[in-house]
Amino acid sequence: MSKLTLLGDEAVGLGAVHAGISAAYGYPGTPSTEIIEYIQALNQDRPLAVWCTNEKTAYEEALGVSYAGRRALVTMKHVGLNVAADPFVNSALLNIRGGLVLLAADDPGMHSSQNEQDSRFYADFAKVLCLEPCNQQEAYEMTREAFDLSERFGIPVMVRITTRLAHSRAGVEADLPRQENPLVQQIDSTGWGLLPAFARKQYTALLEKQKDIQAYTNTCPHNKLRSTEDSSPFGVITAGLGRNYFLENIEDLGWNPPHLHIGAYPLPVEKIRSLASTVSRILVIEEGMPFIEDALLGVLPTGIRISGKLDGSLPSAGELNPDLVRKALGLSPRPGVNGERSISLPPRPPQLCAGCPHGDTYTALKKILAYFPDSVITSDIGCYALGALPPYAIPETIVCMGASIGMAIGAAEAGKRPAVAVIGDSTFLHSGITPLIDAVARKVPITVVILDNSTVAMTGGQDTILPSSHLPSLIRGLGVEPEHVVSIEAHRKYETENVETLRREIEYPGVSVVIAVRECLEYVRSRKSQKGAEA
Repeated sequence: MSKLTLLGDEAVGLGAVHAGISAAYGYPGTPSTEIIEYIQALNQDRPLAVWCTNEKTAYEEALGVSYAGRRALVTMKHVGLNVAADPFVNSALLNIRGGLVLLAADDPGMHSSQNEQDSRFYADFAKVLCLEPCNQQEAYEMTREAFDLSERFGIPVMVRITTRLAHSRAGVEADLPRQENPLVQQIDSTGWGLLPAFARKQYTALLEKQKDIQAYTNTCPHNKLRSTEDSSPFGVITAGLGRNYFLENIEDLGWNPPHLHIGAYPLPVEKIRSLASTVSRILVIEEGMPFIEDALLGVLPTGIRISGKLDGSLPSAGELNPDLVRKALGLSPRPGVNGERSISLPPRPPQLCAGCPHGDTYTALKKILAYFPDSVITSDIGCYALGALPPYAIPETIVCMGASIGMAIGAAEAGKRPAVAVIGDSTFLHSGITPLIDAVARKVPITVVILDNSTVAMTGGQDTILPSSHLPSLIRGLGVEPEHVVSIEAHRKYETENVETLRREIEYPGVSVVIAVRECLEYVRSRKSQKGAEA
């Protein structure tokens, strides 16, 4: 056993490597990014650890590894699971051979996300196991175990973490690594073809597995029940980081309520009912949405009061913390320092970095849009979304990866002119190609501005899946007229020429694409710094 100080993300990555994975696939997204980066930094030939075009392709590539009999990890943030939902949900019906584990990193409080969705609902919907660690040690151990469970039950297994665990450090005791699974030479494809006649049988098989899966969660050590023989004013159910916040307050409570911690799903129904038999009220402390709390209404007999996010005992949005849990336990606030501020600090909203090439493109675009008061400017998720804030205040919509082009198409077909979509180079490859095909097929009058800074900047500077030089030929290959696939250099010294180019393409009554190219300054600095360190 060796002890390391690791981020939660790094603990997951090490757990997967020590479980004997052959490959790890993902798409960068906070708070999951560091998992793939950690495996890559090990500088080993195996396992393979790569970034993919999007979360769907990452999951499907992991499925291919499993089909060949080997183990694979696939990582993404919670909204990325929306992109991968099709293969994920269907994979529950497959005859999973090599262990397949999905790491879903949720972001309560929306530190770097557009919503707070809870990935546990996806695991429940797909009828697969979900493990939820509460610290870095469990993140390591549960990830290792998840691969064993995947092969034991023949299903994919989800490991769900949240931002605070992903991005905080603690000591982790690591065990000896396991070897890779052998490659299956003669593959039995039974259970891997989801034609309707086969899928019906596979779904029946999945339903039949539920009894064994439920038996596992009712007896596994991840679901720990500490009860009392005497009746108590209330009992507590925790999940994930909720256990840490509860334990931080228990000394001040002065007594130990009956306590069930849930680290494995489906819910351990027998243990929940055992807890409920000695209390009249249950407080549920869980990070994310009220998944457990809502489910209890169908598990417990009437007359037991369920407290948590649904009744306002805990806030329904944002992250939990020890003080919020303290209030829900009926404790008074901890004494604190009440210092008066001598100065009023100005707000500091996020903004594009000084000298960012996106800023130069937005400056040119803003001059043109002054002549088009009825324009629609749609954007996507990425650094360039910050152009919606002053001083640029250009994008009007920010929904999800790829939506900028699809929404521009809809606005144009509704009659708005001009309709301009702003999208990053990595986001275009992730989810922008398919809506652009729709625009070409119907000759919709839109202009797509691809802000190409040659990196996935917002998540830390990962390489874009294809270099900038490939974009023009790819876009022409989709059917955009060659003379309306134009590249410009995103720099203020070319502002006059760029304004004229953008104006011309926006006025064109068809599909046009302008690629604004200049490397991210932070990416360039990082690369130079790395080269200097290696010299």
